[in-house]
Amino acid sequence: MTNRLSVLSGTVLIAVLVQTGVGQTQTISYADAATLLAKECGADVKKFCKGLNLGNGRIQNCLAQHQAKVSPACTSTMAGVIASIQQRLAAQESVDKICARDAARACRGVVPGKAHILGCLLKATRIVGAKCSQAITDAGWR
Repeated sequence: MTNRLSVLSGTVLIAVLVQTGVGQTQTISYADAATLLAKECGADVKKFCKGLNLGNGRIQNCLAQHQAKVSPACTSTMAGVIASIQQRLAAQESVDKICARDAARACRGVVPGKAHILGCLLKATRIVGAKCSQAITDAGWR
């Protein structure tokens, strides 16, 4: 059980370290990312990175150093999870800008602050535009 938790912790750290732009696909939750990576990469982590301290990208670096030997399933899953987490982080950073017009239109009088405006936007689904709605979904806030 401790090994599984170590693998899960390491894989979450891997996924959280990277950030890029927003796309139009559903993002993955951190819990789902950790579970998926533990399932697909657990054997590779145990085989190539055993005894490695977690944190600071050590697991990701270890797998990269052994890239030629890492299973295709792990490599593919890792790429997909990292892309999805990157998209989620980017969406979280861009929601305010993307949703500014929708917030001004739908949330007049709402006390400024992400939680208040976000709550308003989530309730105003008929008024909120597609881009804002997608950004909120991609950010993992719906």
